[in-house]
Amino acid sequence: MKVIAHLDQPREQWRAGVETRMQVSAGNGASQLCLFEQWVQPGVGAPTHQHPVEEVLTVIAGIAEMWIDEGRLTLIAGQSLLIPAQRKHGFRNVGTETLHIQAVLASPIFEATFEGAAEPVRRWLPAAP
Repeated sequence: MKVIAHLDQPREQWRAGVETRMQVSAGNGASQLCLFEQWVQPGVGAPTHQHPVEEVLTVIAGIAEMWIDEGRLTLIAGQSLLIPAQRKHGFRNVGTETLHIQAVLASPIFEATFEGAAEPVRRWLPAAP
């Protein structure tokens, strides 16, 4: 059994106004999923992108506008959006307080292709042996 102490894991700045804490991924032994949380400042979020796997975004605190393709919704704390694999999506904080979200991807490695990018971004690869 392996216990992961999330508060011991550092937050990293992904882009201006977005801090991320990886909780579970290939980097600490997962083989089927990754789980991370983000703290997002007002007006900021994740630009349109897609993953090769399904994702679930859950609002823990704050208000988020989320989209899949052309459809847009506003989500509040306690609500989740299920995003099918290969669908273009994103989100932004439309509130006045910090948006706290949790994301789960059906892969132990975060891989996303952002609009206009030639190559996907890959994070949280398996730890070196």
